[in-house]
Amino acid sequence: MPRTPRQPRAKATANAIVEAGFLSLSEHGVQGTTTRHIADLAGVSVGSLYEYFANKEEVLEAMHHHMVAEVVAMVEPMTPTLVKMEIRDLIKELLFGFRDLLEKNDGRYLRYMSYAAYFAPRNHMEPIQRLLMNLLLQYVIHHPQLARLGNLPAMGYIMINGGVFTVLRYLSEPNPTIGFEELVKGLGDMVAHFVEGELRKEG
Repeated sequence: MPRTPRQPRAKATANAIVEAGFLSLSEHGVQGTTTRHIADLAGVSVGSLYEYFANKEEVLEAMHHHMVAEVVAMVEPMTPTLVKMEIRDLIKELLFGFRDLLEKNDGRYLRYMSYAAYFAPRNHMEPIQRLLMNLLLQYVIHHPQLARLGNLPAMGYIMINGGVFTVLRYLSEPNPTIGFEELVKGLGDMVAHFVEGELRKEG
């Protein structure tokens, strides 16, 4: 039965295996990735890998938790500043932050997220959705006029998920037809125009 790492050396080994999982996924894809590939990249034996993870699926699960923690670590410190921004600036700051996170370490997080959109259980994205919905809630608290938008929860859900997957798709394209700055500006304008139009309707 796999053990939970408690000592610093054991934690370092488990973390190395998780990072090797990202590398293996980048090189071999989900189907091609094996525990042998992961162990070789981590510099440990397959037996050592099984001390911490029962199978490849458990490594993928740990990779997901690592990815969520990275997103949380990015968004939470930004939140006090983001909630005070004009909405276009908020979207720009947030999406550029996502881009930088996904592209670091030779883009291994980007390749993981691109695969996870298809192989991960639907509820795996819930922590990130909750994080961004909480950001939206705090934004409304700082901009109380937005509370007049009766369909805000639904529109927030659509905008968050649509924005995240649009960025993922854009960054995964080898030769995008527009620049990232243009993409971000377009998304910011779309959201701002919607909000401004709805507020005018509400009077």
